[in-house]
Order: sequence, then structure tokens, then C-alpha cells
Amino acid sequence: MNKTKTKASAIAAILLTVPLVAGCAPTTVPADSGGSLSRFHDQQLQWAACADEALAASGTECAMVTVPLDYADPGGKTISVAISRIVSMDPAQRRGILQTNPGGPGGRGLGLPAILRSGMTDEVAKAYDVIGMDTRGLGKSTPVDCGVPQMTWMRSAGADRSGFDENVARAKEAADRCWEKYPDVLPHINTQNIARDVDVIRTVLGEAKTSFLGWSYGTYLGAAYSQMFPDRIDRLVLDSAPDPAKYGITMFKDMAAANENAIDDFSEWAAGRNTEYSLGSTAGEVRQGIEKLISDAALRPIQVGNYTLDDHVLPFLMYVNGVSDLEEDNQTFAQVLVQLRELAQGKNVELHPMLAGLVQAWFDTELGTGADYSATLAIVCGDSTMPTDPEWYWDEIQRQRVDQPIFAPVHHTITPCSFWRDAPPTPLTIDNTIPALQIQAVGDTRTTYEEGLGMHRAMKGSRLLTVPGRNHALFPTYGNECANAAVNQYLLDGKLPVKDVVCGK
Repeated sequence: MNKTKTKASAIAAILLTVPLVAGCAPTTVPADSGGSLSRFHDQQLQWAACADEALAASGTECAMVTVPLDYADPGGKTISVAISRIVSMDPAQRRGILQTNPGGPGGRGLGLPAILRSGMTDEVAKAYDVIGMDTRGLGKSTPVDCGVPQMTWMRSAGADRSGFDENVARAKEAADRCWEKYPDVLPHINTQNIARDVDVIRTVLGEAKTSFLGWSYGTYLGAAYSQMFPDRIDRLVLDSAPDPAKYGITMFKDMAAANENAIDDFSEWAAGRNTEYSLGSTAGEVRQGIEKLISDAALRPIQVGNYTLDDHVLPFLMYVNGVSDLEEDNQTFAQVLVQLRELAQGKNVELHPMLAGLVQAWFDTELGTGADYSATLAIVCGDSTMPTDPEWYWDEIQRQRVDQPIFAPVHHTITPCSFWRDAPPTPLTIDNTIPALQIQAVGDTRTTYEEGLGMHRAMKGSRLLTVPGRNHALFPTYGNECANAAVNQYLLDGKLPVKDVVCGK
């Protein structure tokens, strides 16, 4: 397993989701607009090496697909969607296409085919052209960039009311910036339209059916596609799925307890290595040290170059570093904590690459991450409404603080979706018997295991592979041989296990 890929997937998981809650709108758009989409279905793609050098070096090709901004008005304004592909290793044995999504929403997807191909057997690599996509509004796909400077929805409200009130102001500002810049575009950025884009891409590529593999939010997209276009799904893999019935504020709130459990799990690991890291000789001491680091930063923020890490930012660092229980990831978490402690003491240190990367991801919008934050907001707030009264969130934070001292102010705080100006489409009810292979880790901190069980119940034709450990987005980077073998076998022969499976380590 490639450690760099593991880290990349962990950081990509930062943008798993923003809180949503189901809402209604007065109109819907049919899943299939029929002949009215013929001009989009008949377009000819121009494949070429991707502009990104790393993607091009991996053998990935890129192209642009034109789709309607508004599927209810296919003769109106159009936008472009960027797609990528790694072609079958043997066209003579090619079965079809495997479309993919890395999650987020707001995770750029052009590089995912190369990651997935790295875990495929030769037989599976021969069977599929693997297709990536930057979803509408994201990356190379006619992006929206609201000028959102930070992930306001991941900023901890902190210990007092003033920090929460600042979160309210930041959330409103982010929503206002988006709507003032894109009032005609935002109503059309949502999962249902992304699923329609997936189907246009399938048609343009000349396939009667498509297979699909999604990580995280990508599983919700895959389930939505199967609900909207049930006759066009070949093989469906759902890796680390949320409960579609909780796709909203409940899903985000569920993450708080899971992330607290991850801190406890890591603390046990670190206590057994106290001679190396000096983080505490017991799990309780390690956790207490983490909580103290955060509370002390409220009074004496940690200076990292030109950036200030206070109690509003530090929980974000814990959130990202706690996503995986792989040995190398636990080591990285411990090293980051040691450096934060040294920085708090005023020492000069050469930043660990993970710490440096996360500080940049939070503060440095010159990296282009600000535009990705905007895409995340556009999708999640375009999918569902959420409570609008700030006091509701403040009360939830206070109610959860005792059991969730680090993450209650993160996962129960207000987000820009509370100030969104348009109602989403009528939400889909995911309830079908489409065959699907689902894999879920018991310690997942993003889409919790209980959430995954909800997807399993909704997708009645699915088989669930339970994977031990704490990780999010499992195939192929987590390295569980049972899960990796099951995905490869299913993609190859289309046969699901006769019953649910519990994998070993």
C-alpha cells in the first residue's frame, strides 16, 4: 500500500460533508429528459493527455463534456464537465466503463482512476475504462468560486458564545458571497443534476450501462444514480457510505461521537509508546493533553509562521489526523501533536509535511482550495435545507459538550447552508433492489458504521462487507486484503457474496 496515497485520501476526506437536512421544493425534473438531450448525447469528445503533469504521467487522459445547466431547460445555458479516463489494459477483454467519484462533495475526481487502477488485478484492469470526473461547479468543470476563504463549517465554535457568534457571521458571509456571485447557477448544482451528468457521460461514451464506484459522498451519488436510472447500472460499489435517510444534519452530527472515539483509540495507541512521544503514559493522560492543547490555545494561540492556531482551528487538525488507524498514520498524528506542543512552548521546529499541509489547506486560498470549498457548499446546500435558527445550534453544542469535548463545537455548529437562499429539489428516497457491493469500516469517523447500515437497508440488493479498524475510503488504499479481493472479484464476475461478510484484519 502506498503511504502517500493513504495521506492523500485522508486529506481528501476533510471535505466529506457539510450538515444537511431534508427539504422540499415545489418542482422536480424527470430523471431522463429523453430526446431533448440528443444534442448532448451526440457530442464528440476530444481526448488528450491531461494538463496536470502527474495525471498525464499516470496515463490518464482528459476531455470536456457539455451538459445543460438546467435539465428542465436543455435548450438553455450549458456548462462543461471535466472527465478523465485510464483505458482498459486490453480492449479485446474490455467489459465497459467504471465511473467513479471520490466524495466530498467537492473532492476533485480526475485523479481517482489512477488510484483505483493501482488496486485492480490485471483481469479487472482489462475489463474497464476507468472514468473520473470533476462534478459540476468543481475544479475543471465550469467551477464556482465564491471567494470563501476558509472551511467555515469546520471551524470549531470554541468554548464561549463569542466564538459561536463569529461562526454565525462567517456562515452568513459565505452564503451571501456565493449567492451574490452565482444566483443563476447555484439552483442547478445538486446531486440529482450530477447524477444526470453521469448519465450524459455514459451515453456520450457509447455505453448502454455503466458501472460505478464511489467513496464517501460518492456512494450517495451512486445510490442516487441507481434510484434515478435503475436500468442503466451494471455493477455498483459503495465504499464508506452514509445513511441516505440521514443525509443531512443528523449525518454530520453523528461524526462528533465517532471522532471522539477516534481520539480515544489513538490515545490508547500513543500511551503504549510514551517513551517515544511523551504524550502520556495512559490513554486518559494522552486525551487530557490533547484537550489542554486546545483549551490553552484559546488563551495563547500557537503561532505557525504567519498563521495563528487557536481553539477554533486545532480541532480541525485532530479531525483530519484521526481519520485512520494505520500505523504510519498514528505515527504522523503523534508527530503532529509533539510539534504542536513544541510550537506552543515557543520552540522553532521544521514542520511535519502533514501539519504544514493542513495549515496551508486551512489558511492559504492561493492554493485554489477556496474554490473547492465553494463547490462543496454549492452541492451540499443545494441538496437539502437545514435549521436556520442559530440558537438551535448553540443549544446542541451545549448539550453535547460533556460527552464530546473536542468535536461538539465542530459538528453541531452552524454552517452556510442555514443561510442558503433557494430551496433544493424534492429529495430522493433511496429505496431499491439494485445489486451493490458495500464496504464499511467499523471505526469510520466520516460515514459511521451505523450510517453505513442505513445505506445497506436502503439498498436492499446490496451485500455488506464489514472491515475492522478505523478508516474512510477503503479500496484500495487501506490495504484490507478481504475487501480489496471482494471488490476485484465483484467487478470481474458481477457475483455478490451470498450473504454479508465480516472481514478480518
